[in-house]
Order: sequence, then C-alpha cells, then structure tokens
Amino acid sequence: MTPEQMAVSRYLKRHDLISFSPTAALIDMDGTLYDSMPRHADAWYRLMTEEGVPCEHDEFFMYEGRTGRDTIRLLFKRAFGRDVTDEECEALYLRKTQYFKELPDVSPMPGADRMIGEFMRRGITTVLVTGSGQRSLIDRLDRDYPGAFPAGMQITSRDVVHGKPHPEPYLRAMERAAATPDSSIAVDNAPMGVLSGAESGAFTIGVTTGPIPEKELVDAGADIVYPSMLVLAERLPLLLDVFGMSI
Repeated sequence: MTPEQMAVSRYLKRHDLISFSPTAALIDMDGTLYDSMPRHADAWYRLMTEEGVPCEHDEFFMYEGRTGRDTIRLLFKRAFGRDVTDEECEALYLRKTQYFKELPDVSPMPGADRMIGEFMRRGITTVLVTGSGQRSLIDRLDRDYPGAFPAGMQITSRDVVHGKPHPEPYLRAMERAAATPDSSIAVDNAPMGVLSGAESGAFTIGVTTGPIPEKELVDAGADIVYPSMLVLAERLPLLLDVFGMSI
C-alpha cells in the first residue's frame, strides 16, 4: 500500500467509516500558503524582548496557529504571572503587526498554488483557516490565489472565540463550506493547527515547512505528513484518488 492508502485506511477505521468523499479543504495560511513564519518569529521576538519577556526566537514557531491575544497572554503569564487586559493585548498586537510590516515581503510557499489548483479542479471548496489577523497577508490572498478564498470563505482570529489548538477554527470553516468533519481535509504546518484539525474530525495533512520536526506533527494527530508543500502538491492527486474508495 502507498503511504496515502495507509493514511486513509487508518482514518476510516478510526472514525468507523466505509468511504470518504472530500467536499472541503480547510487550509492554514502562515507557513502553508506563505513562507511567513520566520518573519512572524522575528516580529514576536522583537516585541517580547522589548517588553522584558524572556523567550527564544524559534519558540514562536511552536505557537503558530494561536491567536495573537492567546500568544501574548501565554507569554505574559509565564514571565510575570499576571493576566493582560484586552486593551493591552490590542496595543501589543498592533505593535507586533507593525514590526511584521517593516520586514521584507514574504513569498507564497512554493507548491501551494499547485495544491490549491488541484483542490479547485476537483470541485473541492477551499476555506482559509488562520489564527492570524495580519491584513497585510490576508489582503494578498486574491492576488496570489485567485478565487480560492473569497471573503465568505475565510476564518481568521476575528471569527473565533477559541483559536488553535481548539477545534473551533476548523469547525467554523466546515460550517462556511457546508461540510462535515468526514468530508473535510485540513492542511496545516504547525502542531497547534494539526491538533485543531485532528480534533475537529477532519482528515488532517501536516506539512513540515519550518524547524518543527515531523514527529511533532504526527504526535499532534496528523493523518499523513509531507516534507514540503512541493511534495504535498505532487502527491495530492494520488491522495485524492484514494478518497471515496472502500479500504
């Protein structure tokens, strides 16, 4: 059996299903559609260092998928043992957003356009699922991925009460696409996002596009993990061909 056949077989058995016919692809943004996580890490590290929060630059890759307010609250609680107000969160996140904008532009992730194109060719609805509210990237989606994520098909930090790793973001995306967990594919590159997708019941694809090792994504619940978006784009037709078959 191919890795794709084995992954789908495990998913079907775990969810007590006979077949799976995907109608929605729920797709993360940072580190999945855009090679933006190093810039986010730079901006977060600058902000937190200025605020006197002890932290490591690369730890921000592990927080990917959390909303900005959740990241701020987590780190301030860890460093100072106190909660921050909504007003503080808003002001701090605005600074982080500004620091991100000051950095060089990020590029679409190689292979992401091929992935989107394959989903769209097969009539699978694509929905953005991001913990970010970074308009500088969200506003680029229609230019870089034309027609894939219209305004009604975007779940951002503003649309949820609980961000990743809670399943709410992916469940809300399913509602937008009029899909169910057993007809949805989630694509994410971070443990928080993979856990969110897996907990939502979607078939969850992990992609290692940063310093986070494959094992972290497997442990978070990924049904299959690819080493890059280029490899995912290459293997996606094979994976989609497996769905809907009795295993």
